[in-house]
Amino acid sequence: MTRRLRLPSLPLWSFGALAWGLAMALCFLLSIHLFGRASGSHDMALMAIYSAGGILGWLVALPLVYLSGDGRRAPKVFAAWFLLLGLATIAATAGLFALQYRLFYAHWHAPFPSRIWAFQFVFTAASALYQFAVLGLRHFLPTAFLILLVLAILMARRSR
Repeated sequence: MTRRLRLPSLPLWSFGALAWGLAMALCFLLSIHLFGRASGSHDMALMAIYSAGGILGWLVALPLVYLSGDGRRAPKVFAAWFLLLGLATIAATAGLFALQYRLFYAHWHAPFPSRIWAFQFVFTAASALYQFAVLGLRHFLPTAFLILLVLAILMARRSR
């Protein structure tokens, strides 16, 4: 017996992505203002990166959640939402941070098709990802974690 694949609705794609992006931007703002983790003069640019990371994370995670949690019990749906949306949001935000980092250092790098350029690209991206892991992940805690937990619980209850 073949099971028909159920895809998410268009409002869940669009409204969900915008709401999740806004939630991640608000998490960043709460982190720098309430918890005193000010990052300097680039707060608006970083807020845009966190917002765009939330939007991209939602758009990547939503089909994966529906593929892995469709027609399953609530604990599996909860785990799918919690893990996939959390990881996709962090990965998208880190990737955008690395792209911005690379853009800043690009004019000091060697020309594109050279071996030196490849080394510079790899190590610049690795440095950016390390810096995000050390300094950027803290902006997701505790508010984004709590929002993700509540969202995963609500979506698991909805799947029953």
